[in-house]
Amino acid sequence: MADPRAHSRGKLSASLEAYTLLFLAALVAILFAKLPATADVFPTAANFQAIAGGQAVLIVATLAVLIPLICDEFDLSVGANLGLASVVSASFMAAGLPLVVAVGAGLLSGALIGVVNGLLVTRVGVNAVIVTLGVSVIIHGVVQYRTGGKSITEGLPASWLNVGSESIFGIPVILLIALVIAGLVYYLLTYTPYGRQLYMMGANRQAAKLVGLRANWLLFTCFVVGGLLAGAAGVLQVARAGAAAPSVGESFTLPAFAAAFLSAAAIKPGRYNVWGCVVAITFLAVINGGLNIAGASVYIADFVNGTALISGVALAVYLRRRRGA
Repeated sequence: MADPRAHSRGKLSASLEAYTLLFLAALVAILFAKLPATADVFPTAANFQAIAGGQAVLIVATLAVLIPLICDEFDLSVGANLGLASVVSASFMAAGLPLVVAVGAGLLSGALIGVVNGLLVTRVGVNAVIVTLGVSVIIHGVVQYRTGGKSITEGLPASWLNVGSESIFGIPVILLIALVIAGLVYYLLTYTPYGRQLYMMGANRQAAKLVGLRANWLLFTCFVVGGLLAGAAGVLQVARAGAAAPSVGESFTLPAFAAAFLSAAAIKPGRYNVWGCVVAITFLAVINGGLNIAGASVYIADFVNGTALISGVALAVYLRRRRGA
């Protein structure tokens, strides 16, 4: 007969493991709220709004990394794809085309990059890291050619820029949009056969093939969905920044991968997951935001994100091995 106390201890241990990262984020926030160098600014509503609004684009970019990662694949073109989508959508806006057309163009450009990545990986058989790295370099060249290295700032509609600056009940509108997208991705991964099949692919691709899953098709679609999400992040970036900078995507790649890997240590330990990504982004945002207010050098954020990436990978490997044990 099972020991109820052992069962209770197991549940408590699982809950602690699932919410440790969220607890640490709260602990760091309290620390910065008490430190003399940050106490006047960090705990203010304006600062929390700025931090929250600033993470909206990163949330969607991290989801773009997450989808292929669940299939045990890496899409290194997410940042470049984001930048391309922002330039495409901003160009359409500046040309005076309807907002829905401009937004659709940004989403379509992201999805098309996903199609290219997916075909090269599944049909040609090139390693995903090589494909997406090469595609990102090509995208960078295309964007530089299209923009001449200059940001697109003129002719952007105020209605879209307001999305990046306005709030509802103190919550940035752009963050609400990002959370809605996160909710849709969560539903896709958790409550649909497609999502469960992606997780099966990531757990054991050979076994997934043996039970009749269309492995190549699933692999192809995960790059397309990831590309679509990268396109959405790029469109939101135009609203957030009020411009489309030719090299903006580069700044999202490392934080997105760090948060995606760290997601395996939160909410559902051992599994890359949507709300784990949101928790990881919150954790990193609190640290970087506090250090920024304290006057830390800009490069400190690189140290934080790099350390988070290494820690996230190590934790993900450890937790997945423990689950398989």
